[in-house]
Amino acid sequence: MEKTLIIFKPDCMQKRCVGEVIQRFEAEGFSVCDSKMMTLSNDLLNDHYAHLTHLPFFGEIMDFMSSCPVLLLIFEGDNIVARVRKLLGPTDSTIAPKGTVRGDLGTDKMRNIVHASDSPENARAEIERFFN
Repeated sequence: MEKTLIIFKPDCMQKRCVGEVIQRFEAEGFSVCDSKMMTLSNDLLNDHYAHLTHLPFFGEIMDFMSSCPVLLLIFEGDNIVARVRKLLGPTDSTIAPKGTVRGDLGTDKMRNIVHASDSPENARAEIERFFN
């Protein structure tokens, strides 16, 4: 079984749609393996978003992602990384189709409800980073 990390972002927490998103994951047959709630530190965010530090919106990401506590879940299932990405839709909520999590609940490219691992390799690294 493959695992993936999901971070319920501040917009998801503030809109109070965590239950709806979890319900969509569970309807697909995904199982929750672990969970925790935390406020993300600058050190953790710098590590997680190291590939974006050179971009002009990096500071905005840091401020947004540390603006309130977030929920982190590890889900398990067959081919789960690809299946979760399909269920969520594109990162940019403005182009995500209706029926996807981001198309139904997201606002834009940053306020897109959840972060999800984009490969099995990154899922392993992200799970280690956040659940060490």
